Amino acid sequence: MSVGTFKTERARMTAVVRSQDEASLRGLIERCSELKGELVAFAQSARFDRWLTPLLLEGAGPERLLDEGEAIRITDHFILRYRLPDGSTVVDRFVAGRRDLTEADRAMLLGWRAPIEGIFEIQRKDGDAVVLLNLVDDLEYRTYSNVGRAAFRGVSAGGFLLACLVPVHSAEGAWLISGAMSSYPKSSAGEIARAALQLATSHPELVFRNPEKIVQGWESMREDRAAFIQFCGSDELVLHPAEAEDRLNAYYRHRQEAAAAERPDRARGRQLPGLAFPAFELPQALADSDTIGVIYDEVDGLNFYADYGMLRDLFADPTLAGRRHYQDALRAYLREESIAPLPIRRLAAAYPETVDAVFRKLLRKPGFTWAEHGEALLRRRKPWYYAQEPRPGVSVIGERLSELTAGNQRRKLTRARRVSAASSG
Repeated sequence: MSVGTFKTERARMTAVVRSQDEASLRGLIERCSELKGELVAFAQSARFDRWLTPLLLEGAGPERLLDEGEAIRITDHFILRYRLPDGSTVVDRFVAGRRDLTEADRAMLLGWRAPIEGIFEIQRKDGDAVVLLNLVDDLEYRTYSNVGRAAFRGVSAGGFLLACLVPVHSAEGAWLISGAMSSYPKSSAGEIARAALQLATSHPELVFRNPEKIVQGWESMREDRAAFIQFCGSDELVLHPAEAEDRLNAYYRHRQEAAAAERPDRARGRQLPGLAFPAFELPQALADSDTIGVIYDEVDGLNFYADYGMLRDLFADPTLAGRRHYQDALRAYLREESIAPLPIRRLAAAYPETVDAVFRKLLRKPGFTWAEHGEALLRRRKPWYYAQEPRPGVSVIGERLSELTAGNQRRKLTRARRVSAASSG
């Protein structure tokens, strides 16, 4: 066989394989569509009215107005993510009740319980698919619709989509639009960047779908923690709320100035943020406390704890355990899901000679010792903490979102200068 003939035959076989793969993928997408229709009908049946109807009414608001797209989003979230009283999802119950499903069907449906909700930039169209960059986790998703390429008519590269994606089982790297999809033009880049940045910072778990961002997050947090310790003198502070805000604002200002000094080319001509408004402000529940514990842990990151000074006094002087408000404070630390084991571990380590006496009084267990029973106590009271893998407390945004955010800031600065020039004229 000649070289030319070999190349022709290889190209033909490649085309055949690609055609077979595309046909297989189309079949999977068609099956996804069938199952999703049955799943939606199942979720909208009378058996789920008591849970779905209140969600739709809440979405409609006082005016009782709910557009179709929002209704679809609420229903889709209810199907895939809402936890019913027994902890199961609608998908779980659908799969459990359908004995006719194949193993492939079951695996596909159960894979939908972890959808990708994000803000995407359209990279390009490719046949029936669009290639999307998730601005939150900085990963690309080759995405299809169960209605074919018609779903993406009117969207173009450089535009944006707000969508929820589910995996197409056994088709590696293929994703499917689930529920409603909203599209935005390229001119909305500033608004989109702000929304994606807010999502990334308020829900870091979405960022950490990307393993690289986990590594970068730990590195960034280690650097930030070292800078915090150098600036504040310790990784643990006990301060009055107003003093805590001042100290944190001074620290963030210091970090901004250090970053600007490292990149003078980027900082030139800009006003550093935080001059007129505080970069950090405590939530009201913490601001009303007598003292705030500020702990920057190497694993749990930077956290704030109400009335931490009171607990330090308690562990320093176990006779205070007989007073009700000291007991209530420690019980709250053990009870609240918003409080990780970290502050209790810190107090136990700081006061090894008195920790047993404190917990014996609180728990009314004369034989309690922290060394023998402390970790078991924390695991029993805070199982949620041990059920999840530690994640860095710093979100690292992707290069593209950084570009969009920087571009938006430059546009704002340009507009501000224009307004200033117009005013001075």
